Amino acid sequence: VHQDMSAPISHYYVFTGHNSYLTGNQLNSDSSDVPIIAALQNGVRVIELDMWPNSAKNCVDILHGGTLTAPVEIMRCLKSIKEYAFCASTYPLVITLEDHLTADLQAKVAGMITETFGDLLYVPSSDTLNEFPSPEALMRRIIISTKPPQEYREFLKAQGDQKISGNADKLAEEGNLRRIDSNADDSDGKDEPDDEDDEESEEEDPKFQPDTACEYRKLITIHAGKPKGRMRDALKVDPDKVRRLSLSETQLGKATASHGADIIRFTQRNILRIYPKGTRINSSNYDPMKAWTHGAQMVAFNMQGHDKSLRLMQGFFRANGGCGYVKKPDFLLKTGPNGEVFDPKASLPVKKTLKVKVYMGDGWRMDFSKTHFDAFSPPDFYARVGIAGVRADCVMKKTRTIEDQWVPVWDEEFTFPLTVPELALLRVEVQEYDMSEKHDFGGQTCLPVMELKQGIRAVPLHDRKGNRYKSVRLLMRFELI
Repeated sequence: VHQDMSAPISHYYVFTGHNSYLTGNQLNSDSSDVPIIAALQNGVRVIELDMWPNSAKNCVDILHGGTLTAPVEIMRCLKSIKEYAFCASTYPLVITLEDHLTADLQAKVAGMITETFGDLLYVPSSDTLNEFPSPEALMRRIIISTKPPQEYREFLKAQGDQKISGNADKLAEEGNLRRIDSNADDSDGKDEPDDEDDEESEEEDPKFQPDTACEYRKLITIHAGKPKGRMRDALKVDPDKVRRLSLSETQLGKATASHGADIIRFTQRNILRIYPKGTRINSSNYDPMKAWTHGAQMVAFNMQGHDKSLRLMQGFFRANGGCGYVKKPDFLLKTGPNGEVFDPKASLPVKKTLKVKVYMGDGWRMDFSKTHFDAFSPPDFYARVGIAGVRADCVMKKTRTIEDQWVPVWDEEFTFPLTVPELALLRVEVQEYDMSEKHDFGGQTCLPVMELKQGIRAVPLHDRKGNRYKSVRLLMRFELI
């Protein structure tokens, strides 16, 4: 860890999981503590739990509500979180709670959390924070982020219109409060009907009891909410308190088109969490770059969805010693004299140039069987090298194919001009050429450009899931000018 860790948490990107308890797809897979443990072992620093009353209504289950996912008991998840919280990183672990509980069950959860985590649990000294603590100040601490329970009544109070209040009470009895938000006048914070995936879609207890919920509320360090009404209002910065706002990837796309500068101003002090849209039932992920370039700290990913996007996420968080916190570039934290902020859409000059030479590769004959790539002859390898980053920097190039060689020698150089090197990732892939165009996968890695060690390097490759191969390496040279 080499970056300054003493700034508020809002100054860092945080390695964030989505529906961390699911073993597979979002529709009918099992809920378990196993994927939570795997995420923590891989350095994830934000774990999400969806809390629902169990069938007897006397305790709490963790499951993806409104789907066929099988539940797991909350205590099992909490115990595993405690055991593995700091196995990969000593920096703070955030638990985001999606809350669908009655007040008495909220009080029960508060008791379970306090009892299970003990001194590891960070309890804020006041109800609202003026600034978030730093990762350094919260080392080896667990912090809770969720929507404060009293927001429900405050929301109703804010509706001056009696008619809306009447409708709200009726909807609350039906457990459908979230519809009010998306039906609010002039709501440009609306999303397609994937909001059941939204962590703030909660069922409130019509017999709301502030006293019962008090212990639960006290544990919340990062107060969460979703956009109500107009997006510009949702992104207003309050000088007296900080909070977390959640948007789906679709909402983020709409918001960046019309309120890009507002989002960056918001994320300089507050936390923005982005989550996958509800139609991603196969647990796939989205391109994180739009969220990162707008300063969003918690870009929530399905850690069981092994795709290109997850490889970018894994590569991004290899930075800063793999501690799960990466300091945002200075340009996202600064405001000009007239309130101007970084514009991701602006045409920028080239800041640095990365030169990458791919000499050769080796190790496949140790890690793969002789017939893995081709039954009758040695493999035909080619390498793909490129950049993932802001749109202007994105490119993929490839070497020629070396036929019938377990140890391919390419000896080719590539040049990449970079406008935003701070957010650039070097993507490396090896494929085995197949006449049918269904090329075989030979390994990949993704590395933060600003942390590449210059000179000649042996670069280990990983499988599709991000696990490192035992022997497969590329001999490469890096030069950053």
